Amino acid sequence: MTNTAETRTVVVTGASSGIGRASAETFARMGWHVIGTGRNPERCEEAVTALRKMAAPGARVDFVRGDFSEMADVRRVASEIAALTDRIHVLVNNAGGVRDGLYRTSEGLEATFAANHLAPFLLTRELLPQLERAAAKSPAGTVRVIAVSSSGHMGCPDMNWDDLMMLENFAPAQAYCQAKLANLLFTRELNRRLAGKGIVAQAMHPGRVSSNFASHGDEAMQSYMSQNECITPEQPARTIVWMATDPEVGRKGGRYFHDLAEAEPAPQACDDAAAERLWKESERILDTVGC
Repeated sequence: MTNTAETRTVVVTGASSGIGRASAETFARMGWHVIGTGRNPERCEEAVTALRKMAAPGARVDFVRGDFSEMADVRRVASEIAALTDRIHVLVNNAGGVRDGLYRTSEGLEATFAANHLAPFLLTRELLPQLERAAAKSPAGTVRVIAVSSSGHMGCPDMNWDDLMMLENFAPAQAYCQAKLANLLFTRELNRRLAGKGIVAQAMHPGRVSSNFASHGDEAMQSYMSQNECITPEQPARTIVWMATDPEVGRKGGRYFHDLAEAEPAPQACDDAAAERLWKESERILDTVGC
């Protein structure tokens, strides 16, 4: 389906609840074509119904369901999105979460690394034709890929190159922190590869958010979230929408933001050699599962 020249399209993963839902609501009110993704069928159905009711006149809302820990599902989701639009102006890679232990997916991947890093890597790669088509008809820097990372990346001094999925020595917190570092390194390398095409890649830290983010986390993570003050999903959603639309954010990519301002990531997140290596390792892992 072809978009009109006036319509801007945003894809928001994890849009059935939390930060993704709050972001999708704002884009819908702004009159965008919003394509959300989610895992739970009931939440997806409720979200799309609510979003369509609040959307501005002329806006459009679609939802695609899929499990982002399964790479075959990610490819299917990408294919269904491509059938809904020929141009994507903003891709918000928001879906992710923590687990309380080592879980292997049906493809043999570790679930935390798969859902938090490999899924956005693969989805972005699969949707590049739509992003590039939008960029060819848009001012430079207005087509953007936004990664929802975390300050948790600072707890990972480097990628565990010998065992990226920590299959030999798994620890839930370390696995999550490494996945969030991977988000930043991916953003850096993606921006380098796409800069000549007018596409900008940025990352952000949402803060400690009151959502179902830690519902599958271990006892320590759930205790941490319950005992500390959390912000509402609308606050980081405001930053995501600002990152999608503010002219200054589009002038230089590969940056990291929090609460409507640029922030300083950890030095290990600024390692260009590591960013390029992670890209190659991610492709290698995806090759092993036929993606």
